[in-house]
Amino acid sequence: MSDIESDANPPVLTQLFRSLPEASFREAAPDPAPAPYRIAANQALAAEMGLPEDWLMSDDALDRFSGRKAFDKAPVAFAYAGHQFGQFNPQLGDGRALLLGEWVSPAQQVYEWQLKGSGRTDFSRGGDGKSPIGPVLREYILCEAMHALGVPTTRALYALGTGETVYRERALDGAVLCRVGQSFIRIGSMQFFAARGDHETLMALVTATQARSFPESTDDNGAHAEQARPALRLLNAVIDVQAKLIAKWQALGFIHGVMNTDNMLLCGETIDYGPCAFMEAYDPATVFSSIDHQGRYAYGNQPGIAHWNLAQLAQALIPLIDEDSETAVALAQESVNRFPQLFLDAYHEQFAHKLGLACCRDESDQKLIADYLDLLKAEGLDFTNSFRSLASLLDAADDSESSAEMFAWRQRWQQRCLEEQEALETIKQRMNASNPAFIPRNHLVQAAIEEAETEKQFSLFEALLSASKNPYASNHESKLTRPATPEQQVRQTFCGT
Repeated sequence: MSDIESDANPPVLTQLFRSLPEASFREAAPDPAPAPYRIAANQALAAEMGLPEDWLMSDDALDRFSGRKAFDKAPVAFAYAGHQFGQFNPQLGDGRALLLGEWVSPAQQVYEWQLKGSGRTDFSRGGDGKSPIGPVLREYILCEAMHALGVPTTRALYALGTGETVYRERALDGAVLCRVGQSFIRIGSMQFFAARGDHETLMALVTATQARSFPESTDDNGAHAEQARPALRLLNAVIDVQAKLIAKWQALGFIHGVMNTDNMLLCGETIDYGPCAFMEAYDPATVFSSIDHQGRYAYGNQPGIAHWNLAQLAQALIPLIDEDSETAVALAQESVNRFPQLFLDAYHEQFAHKLGLACCRDESDQKLIADYLDLLKAEGLDFTNSFRSLASLLDAADDSESSAEMFAWRQRWQQRCLEEQEALETIKQRMNASNPAFIPRNHLVQAAIEEAETEKQFSLFEALLSASKNPYASNHESKLTRPATPEQQVRQTFCGT
């Protein structure tokens, strides 16, 4: 419950997005929660953002996030389209999310605030716009863990229970999340207006995204293209950040679960932690989403899906790239074709660091990475713990528990590390800074959700949040770092709609 009196000074939010054409959003209001209670407030993020001291823990914050008291301006829901499992839906939009406005920090960094699960909007398509408590807890834990792991992501600022019942397969407690991000403009946002031939609004989104997320970006097509083709400049910038983002996902064994084009932010932050989880036993075919029956968004498919999604972005931007359609298509294709190599460069850099190498210098290093992953798959080993334990084996002469194949690989790896001509302690430090000891394992996240649902308790949720703050530390409780037993495994996750 709240600790500070209601007269704490609230933040003043701006709404820069209201300069966009009205076709891009619809005003809406959150449903007032009947009996709200605070679940979590991210005081570390509040301090980072320079929010008014103590406001986040006040009654006023609870009232505003629960819809019982309004901010200065009406929230809005944004329009977007999207390819969902490869099928284009021209009308999606924020069906259970409301953009409250932006907070500009003392350092002039802009944070957009969005409520999730606060009720219906014009884009709800028959849904209730509400969220059960489970998806709110999952997103809070996962996005904060991803941030601490060094992955660009939206952040969780506040979570509250609404005191009402939300009906899915069964009756569940309702909850609302306030998440913040650099910008919530998605690939699907561009697709929405491209599909309608509304090039004016499409260009307005390009300009807004360029100003917010890529003010210093450059374009490989030269100075003239940079000046005359802002949509092409934006496309290249988005391709760059997405290549790095997906490489970070792969290096951590993170599986998003629903990489639809409406779930990819142009700014390069991870969003929508629905059917997502971290892989345990290494297998590129691993899927967690309950609705991904064909494995479209399996771990091993994520780079290819990102490439495909970026091609859809390029398609949406073609009318803005050049008046001549053939020229526009050729330029867009050239840009999209950059993605595979950009991704591989970022991927090999990430995995080189996981093996203690300063860089991936040649094909033999690439093979060293690939061979280790093949061994993890063949032996059914835990992805996170196997990489973390390597540092302790760097200067070990014998390991009787390893298979002959793993022992042979380890000798190759140790020899390669010697070629770095660095102190072993320096190499170990690089490895321990790249290989987390803790990830929020799926069975523990699910257990935290079940504890909240059945017992109205949040002790495991709080323990996971605490551990998530320092995932690379070595002092975590063993129960938080052990893989799930066969009985504990949770193979499916759900989006909560």
